[in-house]
Amino acid sequence: MAEEKIKLYIDDIQVEVNKGDTILKAAEKAGKYIPTLCYLEEINELGACRVCVVELADSNEIVASCITPAEEGMRVKTNTKKVRDTRKMNMEFLLSDHDVNCTSCIRNEDCELREVAEFMGIRDVRFEGEKTYHEVDKSTPSIMRDPDKCILCRRCVSVCKEVQSVKAIVPDGRGFETMVNPSF
Repeated sequence: MAEEKIKLYIDDIQVEVNKGDTILKAAEKAGKYIPTLCYLEEINELGACRVCVVELADSNEIVASCITPAEEGMRVKTNTKKVRDTRKMNMEFLLSDHDVNCTSCIRNEDCELREVAEFMGIRDVRFEGEKTYHEVDKSTPSIMRDPDKCILCRRCVSVCKEVQSVKAIVPDGRGFETMVNPSF
């Protein structure tokens, strides 16, 4: 039995997707790039980073495209000033508590966070204040864990649970004190 299809508009481009697909999937089909950080298809779909926001044209509502289902006739804007400003602010919030020693970071040439910040034209972070600081965990010979590089996107938690079937790490704490730590 064929899946039910729906039609919607992404930046005035009509696309047809399966009912239940997200706005992000529809945008990809329309050839529109929407930045994401926390999203991993079928593994981590929770909209935690809010970098993938779009605007619903009929209501002017801002929604996370990775978790919002596409609906028949929906009109989505991916690049309005409101969308760009919201994405930039959300990204700056993530960077405001991030160890931004990019030039000395081992991931410098292969860093999604840096790539998305560059795409958004972020050179400075407006939100400054106290930053959390954690020691680098070098307690095992095979893994080095630097909690100050974590943006709490929870992709590692989902991969550990869904792909590795281990459930060895979890978000621990609340608010500014949250860290991804080993279970128990």
